[in-house]
Amino acid sequence: MTMYTLTCKNNSEIEGSFAIFQKAPPITMPGDVFSLAWFARPTTPGSTVTFSWSLDYSFVWAETGVVVPGINFSATQIMPADPNENNYVELTVDSYQATSFANESGSGSVGSLTIRQLANVVPNRTAVGVGFSGSPAYVVQAAPNMTAVFTPYPNYWVLFGNYTSGDVMDVEDITGAVEVTYGGALTSRTATMGLDNRIIVT
Repeated sequence: MTMYTLTCKNNSEIEGSFAIFQKAPPITMPGDVFSLAWFARPTTPGSTVTFSWSLDYSFVWAETGVVVPGINFSATQIMPADPNENNYVELTVDSYQATSFANESGSGSVGSLTIRQLANVVPNRTAVGVGFSGSPAYVVQAAPNMTAVFTPYPNYWVLFGNYTSGDVMDVEDITGAVEVTYGGALTSRTATMGLDNRIIVT
C-alpha cells in the first residue's frame, strides 16, 4: 500500500500546530458533514514535523453530543472498512444503552462507505463518519433511522493554528489553508511556513 508523507517546517516566529484536514465529500443524507483536524502536531519556531499515512479506510463513531465546530471528536470505535468489500455497517444501541457498530458486511454500494443508523440510536448523542489511516477525517450527526453514504475522495489541506487531532472544523471559515496534491510517483511533499506566516508547499 502506498505511503504518503508531508513534512511541515515552522520557519516563522510563532508557536502553534500544523494540521491536515480533508474537505468532506457530499453524502446522501440530510444534515451537515463536518471535516476534522485529521492529523495535528504542535511545532515551535525552527522545528519540523512529518505526517505519514496510507489509504486504508475505517468507520468511526464517538459520543459527541451535538456536533458543532470547535468540539473535539475522539473516536470511541474505529472499524476497518473497504469501499469495495466491507463497506456497510450499522450503528446500534444495546439494552444497556451502549452504542456500537454491528453487522459489518459488503452489502453497501460499491465504491462508497455506508453507515445505517438503527431506530434505537439516541438523537444528538453520537456522531459517525469515516477515517483514513486509523484517524477520523469527517463525521455527521447520528440520528435514528438514517443512512449515511460516504463516497470518499482523498484530498489534503494543511494549515497552522491552535488545533488538536479530532477538532471539528468550520471549513467555510478557515483562512490560510493550502491544498497538498499527490500523484503518480509523487508521494512526499513539504509545507514550509515562513516569517510572513504563509505556508508554501513544495
